[in-house]
Amino acid sequence: MNVFDQQFYTLIDASMKEDIGDGDHTTMACIPPGTRGKAVLRIKQSGILAGLAVAEKIFRYIEPACTFNAFKKDGEMIAEGEEAFSIEATVYTILTCERIVLNCMQRMSGIATLTRQYVDRLQGYPTRILDTRKTTPNFRLLEKEAVRIGGGVNHRFGLFDMIMLKDNHIDFCGGIEKAIERSYAYVQAHKPGLRIEVETRNLEDVKKVVTVGEGKVFRIMLDNFSPGQITEALSLIGGRFETEASGGINLENIVDYAKTGVDYISVGALIHQAKSLDLSLKALLVK
Repeated sequence: MNVFDQQFYTLIDASMKEDIGDGDHTTMACIPPGTRGKAVLRIKQSGILAGLAVAEKIFRYIEPACTFNAFKKDGEMIAEGEEAFSIEATVYTILTCERIVLNCMQRMSGIATLTRQYVDRLQGYPTRILDTRKTTPNFRLLEKEAVRIGGGVNHRFGLFDMIMLKDNHIDFCGGIEKAIERSYAYVQAHKPGLRIEVETRNLEDVKKVVTVGEGKVFRIMLDNFSPGQITEALSLIGGRFETEASGGINLENIVDYAKTGVDYISVGALIHQAKSLDLSLKALLVK
């Protein structure tokens, strides 16, 4: 089992425990054990589908022998009235998994839909869209997967897979130069290959990173820079580092930032401002 699957099943176990507790008493009260049934996922709102593979994993985790038929694919445009999949299993499995599947797919589809809007605005520009760590606790795995399905690029997953020197790290450390030197020494001693990104707040910060960071820092974040300031910063950087624009960037102004030629634009709103898509799981009654 890979790391993704380990994290995924931990998430699902916790979700099941939260929702089921000591039992799904409604289902147990009115449905005889072993009763089999069929249900379909119906689309009630247009957007980008995300979480189909997740839904299948959830159903098969509870009932490996279930029959799951997908009619759509993750990343595909969907429209109201369409169906995404059907599931044939015991009614206990269908009803136990229903809300968890819907919560995951609705949330993921909303994120993928918003991400695709940002990605579409960047058509014709080399700039790519990044997510952030501004995620729902314990749901980051699927939120970031939804960004990827929507066409975005995942930034670091957590505090463990990249050194990112933000304003507070720099201030507590005593300055950009010291923070870079200490971080580079730490990487060499403890985790070779771990990449270092540095947040800059003005052009003077950029000059400092360019002076001391070559060969140590791989990306410079330009935080709350205007498009004009980013153009100046890119001239100073001269292609020696990857560049990332962040702060106050939205669907209305993202093209202005892309025109500068910055490599990446990070937008926390991809996740924390996304609205869930309306989906429903409906029983198919066999006559």
